[in-house]
Amino acid sequence: MEQQPHDPTAGGPARHRAEAGAAAETGSETGSGAAAGRILVVDDDPTVAEVVSGYLDRAGYDVDRAGDGPTALSRAAEHRPDLVVLDLMLPGMDGLEVCGRLRAQGPVPVIMLTARGDEGDRILGLEVGADDYVTKPFSPRELVLRVESVLRRVRPRAGARRLAAAGLTADPAARRATKHGTELALTLREFDLLAFFLAHPGHAYGREDLMREVWGWDFGDLSTVTVHVRRLRGKIEDDPARPRLIQTVWGVGYRFDPAGEPTPAIPAPPRTAPPAPTPKPTPVTPTPVTPTPATLTPPANHPPTPAES
Repeated sequence: MEQQPHDPTAGGPARHRAEAGAAAETGSETGSGAAAGRILVVDDDPTVAEVVSGYLDRAGYDVDRAGDGPTALSRAAEHRPDLVVLDLMLPGMDGLEVCGRLRAQGPVPVIMLTARGDEGDRILGLEVGADDYVTKPFSPRELVLRVESVLRRVRPRAGARRLAAAGLTADPAARRATKHGTELALTLREFDLLAFFLAHPGHAYGREDLMREVWGWDFGDLSTVTVHVRRLRGKIEDDPARPRLIQTVWGVGYRFDPAGEPTPAIPAPPRTAPPAPTPKPTPVTPTPVTPTPATLTPPANHPPTPAES
């Protein structure tokens, strides 16, 4: 039997093309009501790029494609995308470097495509600024939902109130955050996380709660939350090694405390003075005893000596 080429998207390309075409005719595709936006799809696998682009195009997005890192950077410089779908494994310049360079050009949401099981690479992707990731094999419908979720959060929200505490501000309408008047360079998720903390001071939230409230998902890799909290601490804390604002609540999660104090280090046990050494006994030199001759009394039946006679 002829072996079919591996398809990183679940279900196979032929099935996805048929589903996408039927959805376009019936208007039932998941993202049919989404506002238009420009999406850059970066993947060196033509099948994946075609399927993903087809789904996004039918969901109402303007889609551009690139098969390698340099081309992606060039396309992004010519027409700034609203979001980038970026494969981690690219020839020549990998997705981590591309993501870092895209972030250096300006804020842009990035959804990274990663192979299942590459947890270290996924965390690295989040560290360089990716806002979300989808593991291969994946459902194109799920990817469209992720794109919609990210873009929905990045768009300005009319009427959203400005949040402020502890010298920090977050303006959801302008998507702008400051620390003591200096603007902070935050990613999409970092901004959302800060705004959520500012809106709910003093409350402890588990990572599952933050995943649901900030990311909008009831499931996902909770290390995503851990990485973003660490990155946010690095940008808002005076001493990220001893966080004062975002406190760790052991066994629960995290709490934003505007008037908090640095988490104290575990005190060392008190040092007590060592016991005084027991003095060694002074050696006693025995006094020599000179023996004196003893007077011997002979037994009664002993014959007298000549001296006794």
